[in-house]
Order: sequence, then C-alpha cells, then structure tokens
Amino acid sequence: MRATLTGSPTIRPRSSPVPSSDSAVPSPSGKAATGLALALIGAIAFSGKAIIVKLAYRYGVDAVTLLMYRMLFAMPIFAAMGWWASRGKPPLSRRDWLGIAWLGVTGYYLASFLDFAGLAYITASLERLILYLNPTLVVLLGWLLYRRSIRRGQVLGMAISYCGVVLVFGHEASLQGKDVAWGVLLVFLSAVSYAVYLVYSGEMVRRVGSLRLVGLATTVACVCCIAQFVVLRPLSAALVAPEVLGLSVLNAVFCTAVPVLLVMMAIERIGAGAAAQAGMIGPLSTILMGVWLLGEPFTLWVAAGTALVVAGIFVFTRMRA
Repeated sequence: MRATLTGSPTIRPRSSPVPSSDSAVPSPSGKAATGLALALIGAIAFSGKAIIVKLAYRYGVDAVTLLMYRMLFAMPIFAAMGWWASRGKPPLSRRDWLGIAWLGVTGYYLASFLDFAGLAYITASLERLILYLNPTLVVLLGWLLYRRSIRRGQVLGMAISYCGVVLVFGHEASLQGKDVAWGVLLVFLSAVSYAVYLVYSGEMVRRVGSLRLVGLATTVACVCCIAQFVVLRPLSAALVAPEVLGLSVLNAVFCTAVPVLLVMMAIERIGAGAAAQAGMIGPLSTILMGVWLLGEPFTLWVAAGTALVVAGIFVFTRMRA
C-alpha cells in the first residue's frame, strides 16, 4: 500500500484474480499520458492570456477596464469552484478568511493588475519569459525570509535564465525605447507578487485545501478588480468594443479558469514536478502565438533568450530538493 497525492491509498492487487475490476482500472501509462496532455494543454492555455490582452489593447481599452471584464466573467466560475470545494468541510475561521483575503489581494489581484499594465509596453514573448522566472523568485524569497539554503546548481540555473531575459529585454529596448524598461519592471513586480503568494500560501493550503483556496482567493481578487474600476474609471468607460467583451470572455474561461483545473488534474496524475516540466512549453507557445496572431518579430535574439530561460529553469528545477 502506498499513498497517492490525493491522500487515498493505492492497494496492490492480491495474487487471487479479480475477474472484472482490473479492466476498469486505467493503466499507469495511460494515466501518465492523460496527465501529461492535461499539463501541456493547461500550459498553452495559460500562455494565451498575454496574446488576448495584446489583441484587446488594439481596441483602445486600458488595463483597468480590461482586467475588470476578465475578472467579472471569471468570478462566477471561481466562486462556484470555492463553493464546490467547501462542501462537507468545516466552516472557515475568521483567521482563515483574513488569510484568504490577504492572499487574494496580494497574490491574484496585484499580480494580475501589474501584469496587464506591463503588457501595454512589452511584447507577449518577453512578458512570458519574465513570468517564467517565478520558481526562482520563490526560492529567493525563501532564502530572504526563512534563510533556506540555495544550492549551487540552482544559482547556476537562475544565472542562465536571468541572462536570457536580459538578452531579450536589451533587444526590445533598442527597438522600442525606454518604455520597455517600465513594462519589464511592472511584469517583474507581478511575478514577485505571485511568488509572495506562493511562499505564504503553504500553511493555508494545508488548512483549507488547494482548490478551495484558489476558488475563494481568486473570487476576492475579482471583487478587487471590479471595485478598482468603479473607483478609478467613470461608468462610461465600461462601454467598449464588442470584440473586447468577446476576448475577455475567452480570457476568463479558457486562459484563466480552465487552465487552473487542467493543471490541478494533471498534478493528481503525474505529480507537481512532471507538470512543472510540461509547463516549459508555455514560453514557446507564447512566442509562436505572438508571431502568428500579433505579428511580433521572431529574431535570433528572442530565440537565444528563450533558449537560455528555458534551459536555466530546467537546470534550476532539476537541482531542487
């Protein structure tokens, strides 16, 4: 008997045959293939978010309004997710609700707003490369806050990946000017914000559960994004092109809610490590969609920078304990 990720034991079959139940149990290879496919689709769907945001910006909408519509359409899905995961569970304490609210504001609302704002100044490819540095930021925060050790191999991986981002950033800055630096800073702060969420969410996940936490914390973030629009923009700003509404629905469903579920299902089947490795397709899919849908240039600088970032994160994750 061995424990699975879901906490339920897997019992090895006894020597005496069981006539019909074996055929109903999926083979390990089939389960792994399904998990890998879910992880790949989830990573590609996540990477489409930046493409949709860049397409919406072509219709003259700003980050505050666009983020409001994305979260408005996503809120029912995440609220339902939080309700579903809460069924049969003990009610949350006041401390739990405060923790969920804090994580929703710092981890989802702030990270989303900074990301959307940064995409107004940089390409989708560079944005995805910066966000892909997130595992390194989590480790760096662990070292700063908790004095957790960092292996030499991890330092090497971080150095390689950050060199890749600097390479692409330098190329974009030479073509588009100083605004690129502002966009890079905003997206990097978005990555830091989400890394803070990951560092501090460990205890909450153990108490509340991952699906319940994601559903409730993201619902809090949705409320914050809608409230931000009400405070900062006149209601007339909600009158946008129909294309913006369609892109926002697409973003909310297929690039926000669905990927969360797909990646969670993948982790249950193949584990967090394998799912993270499959996520390496994210930057590559963003670049391909950026070239295809946005007409972004694909140069040797972008190719070299992407290769460095992916290789660096691969080395980094392989060196983790």
